[in-house]
Amino acid sequence: MAAKKKLTFEQQLEAVESLIAQMENGSLPLEESMKQYEEGMAMLASMEKELQAAAQRLTVIRQNAAGEDEEVPLEDEE
Repeated sequence: MAAKKKLTFEQQLEAVESLIAQMENGSLPLEESMKQYEEGMAMLASMEKELQAAAQRLTVIRQNAAGEDEEVPLEDEE
């Protein structure tokens, strides 16, 4: 079996949105819906890790640009 190519964050987001649309459509059998759900949750977990890593990198970049040793957390924009 060939290894799966790692999708970009944007490709994963598009795939999750597609899975959601298919499940909301209601045309999939229960077993396929469950499989799609599990696949989507795995992609979301991967995306969350990627976002956390990006946030850490941005914090490090801000530290380097400021020239200080103080950690500067990213603020949530809510």
